[in-house]
Amino acid sequence: MTVLVDALRHLIPADRVVTDPDVISAYAHDEAEWAPHGTPAVLVRAGSTEDVRALVTVCAERGVPIVPRGAGTGLSGGANGIDGCVMLSLERMNEIVEIDPHERLAVVQPGVVNDDLRAACAEQGLWYPPDPASSPWSTIGGNVATNAGGVCCVKYGVTRDYVLAVEAVMGCGDVVRLGRRTAKGVVGYDLCGLMVGSEGTLGVITEITVRLRGARPKERTVVGYFDDLHAAGEAVSAVAAAGIVPSALELVDRHCLEAVDQWKNMGLSADANVLLLGRSDTLDDTEADAMARCFKDAGATWSARSTDEEEAEALFAARRLAYPALERLGPVLTEDVCVPRRLVPEMLRRIERTARDHDVHIANVAHAGDGNLHPLIITPAGDDAARSRAQRAFDRIVDDAIALGGTVTGEHGVGLLKRRGLHAELDPAAVALHHAIKNAVDPAGIFNPGKVFGDPSS
Repeated sequence: MTVLVDALRHLIPADRVVTDPDVISAYAHDEAEWAPHGTPAVLVRAGSTEDVRALVTVCAERGVPIVPRGAGTGLSGGANGIDGCVMLSLERMNEIVEIDPHERLAVVQPGVVNDDLRAACAEQGLWYPPDPASSPWSTIGGNVATNAGGVCCVKYGVTRDYVLAVEAVMGCGDVVRLGRRTAKGVVGYDLCGLMVGSEGTLGVITEITVRLRGARPKERTVVGYFDDLHAAGEAVSAVAAAGIVPSALELVDRHCLEAVDQWKNMGLSADANVLLLGRSDTLDDTEADAMARCFKDAGATWSARSTDEEEAEALFAARRLAYPALERLGPVLTEDVCVPRRLVPEMLRRIERTARDHDVHIANVAHAGDGNLHPLIITPAGDDAARSRAQRAFDRIVDDAIALGGTVTGEHGVGLLKRRGLHAELDPAAVALHHAIKNAVDPAGIFNPGKVFGDPSS
């Protein structure tokens, strides 16, 4: 390993090549509490595309694995280190290279934080829509790697819908530019699209060109209180059946509301067992009023358009606080399944049954408007029996999502936690096709090995 470090320091500024075990350990895993991780041999904090190119060249020659990471906010173990790897941090590549208001695009390095890009765009009357719950900390590179979604993706789409082009370092150190800056373009295969959601397994993205929209219209917030998950699910189904496309439709259950109340004392759980938060950004109140009627007809104990903007923002802030609030109660195993919207009530029913059958505590938040559910399984720290039951519950939720025609991950990625689910969802021929693509663009097999398509039993 000394030979590897010496080779890297010969090509990359020495202060960017870190061997201190205490520093390396802080980069060794993401936020997936239950995903395993190994011990990286060295950390490289790249400062440029040239740093990445030099690193890939050295590692390809020696067969040393590279695990890229951004802010480490992932929830699937996709950025977890393996023994002897080079952990490649892109956090220092954080420049917003360009914002072009005429072409409505931005060019950024992968370490740019999502909310920082959104704020810079807003200064020029523009908007970058993808907004994962981790947007105050997560980076654009990480968002691209996992094809992140967020609250507004029900209407405005996910990260893939906004990536026009990428610069990436591939298999043997070649730097390629994939995609375009124009509004349209069909030259060659969509290799840019292939990189989005690839979770660092095909190459290292070093620059991203994203599409922007005009300033976001003013939103109207619709709030619904429900006695149970099934009624809230029926409201979600009713909104879809009515042809309403809200700019957000989020679900938060009682377990989450109570956890947020215990942490932030917001008083939310006193009013509802399940909270639905809808938003509309149309020019008048028609859509928002129709959404409120869907809530009421589905069994809401109370529903209304919020006239207090500060209160509405507080409710959405509570939605974003749900995960960290639950983490205070014990280790959290985070699910991320997506089902057809009309089947949201059935999937929520099955999640409740799974919680009972396996005697585990499952809280629920959801991007309900597009069927993306996030059951959160909480176990007491150090309780191995509860952890075993939770893992079985996790697997059953995956199986139920597939049985309903859904997918095992809507936005968190496969990483390590969803490998079994991937093999259950995709047929062997499709898996073989993915392996063929991986082998073609990463002939040395150095990019994030073992993730996504790795053996789920390992």
